[in-house]
Amino acid sequence: MRIVVLDGYAMNPGDLSWDELKSIGDSVIYDRTPTALVLDRAKDAEIILTNKVVINRDIIQSLPCLRYIGVLATGYNVVDTTAAKEKGIIVTNVPDYSTMSVAQLTFAFLLEFTHNVGKHTESVKSGEWCISPDFCYWKAPLIELYGLTFGIIGYGKIGKKVANIAKSFGMDVIAFSPRLKSMPVKDVAYAEIDEIFSKSDVVSLHCPLTPQTERLVNGERLGLMKPNAFLINTGRGGLVDEQALADALNTGKIAGAGLDVLSTEPPSPDNPLLKVENIFITPHIGWATKAARVRLMKIVVENIRAFLSGKPQNVVNR
Repeated sequence: MRIVVLDGYAMNPGDLSWDELKSIGDSVIYDRTPTALVLDRAKDAEIILTNKVVINRDIIQSLPCLRYIGVLATGYNVVDTTAAKEKGIIVTNVPDYSTMSVAQLTFAFLLEFTHNVGKHTESVKSGEWCISPDFCYWKAPLIELYGLTFGIIGYGKIGKKVANIAKSFGMDVIAFSPRLKSMPVKDVAYAEIDEIFSKSDVVSLHCPLTPQTERLVNGERLGLMKPNAFLINTGRGGLVDEQALADALNTGKIAGAGLDVLSTEPPSPDNPLLKVENIFITPHIGWATKAARVRLMKIVVENIRAFLSGKPQNVVNR
């Protein structure tokens, strides 16, 4: 059994062990694989593991030994699942390994906006507190979350966890999800998308990127938001029209944005959001706590063992 990991570095930059995977079969692990080398590196593989390396129809048809593609993530748009199914190749993903970590980052953004911990720390270190005539001061408005409205678009596992945390702060939670409309949840009010943008003090995105949700956040919807509201995106960069968001922030139409994802990653230096005030951008780290990556590695191995036993799990192309 030959296993090839095309881009293992993001999941395991050296602080995890590949031993469990290696115990399954002959395993070759590459930190990164450029497109031009995919076929050469995977030519004898029965199992391919990929995170962001694209496995398209041409690649699938050119690998006669291939039986299984495992995606080292929840999103699996990097694989042509239809082409794989046509050749009888199983494709799996890893759901629900990063729920806690992504929800945590969502509130890291929000709490930074409401208390400006970084800005105040810089002020203190620069000596401003030392010469203050008062025992305290603040460089920006301090905002209490209690009683504010938290709007969620996408009420899957991460959306639900975010809602629970928001409620623990005493926030009112409204959410959009087709399933939520037909199956109401206690203490979470269903709302249409435009209503969420107009009523919320915080709008947080937790829906998948599809043709229907691409640029869901556009100039029109940003115009519905309160001028003191925040947008948080820990989902997919393509959910947001980045130029429209930059314009809204530059003109004060909304108070701030926290983004862990951009439409192109790594971003181009001319991405308009990189030059905007009142924005925090992290390099797609919401999923990457060590605890989450340990769970990810465990499920990757379990997926392969299940496939080899004839009972594949987490299959995305049945």
